[in-house]
Amino acid sequence: MDDECRKILLVDDSEVHLVIAENILKEKFEVTTAKSGKEALTLLSKGLLPHVILLDILMPEMDGWETYNKIKGISLLRSVPIAFLTSLDGVREKLYASRIGAADLITKPYEAADLLARIYKILEIPAA
Repeated sequence: MDDECRKILLVDDSEVHLVIAENILKEKFEVTTAKSGKEALTLLSKGLLPHVILLDILMPEMDGWETYNKIKGISLLRSVPIAFLTSLDGVREKLYASRIGAADLITKPYEAADLLARIYKILEIPAA
């Protein structure tokens, strides 16, 4: 990995899932967490420019699909890859994520090595 620390925005309403993913990712990336789509949008509007956004789908108030659409509606963030990190693993969700241009749909629970490998692929970083 190059000297520039890659930034990841991790969005999940579950504290447990945030802690698990953050602990896996913080060794390799600069991780910012948000507990809702609304909080994520606030962080992004204040200038956070992540290299990847990992987004839960099932969240109260604003679900991951709506959050995705709002983020992609911000011109500065349109090119930021967004992957869904979710317990939903149905064909419908996978097809929809692919159709709207999501970088990936990673189902929970996941193995740490798999999560890192998928993020490296999204960022086009050779696996270590």
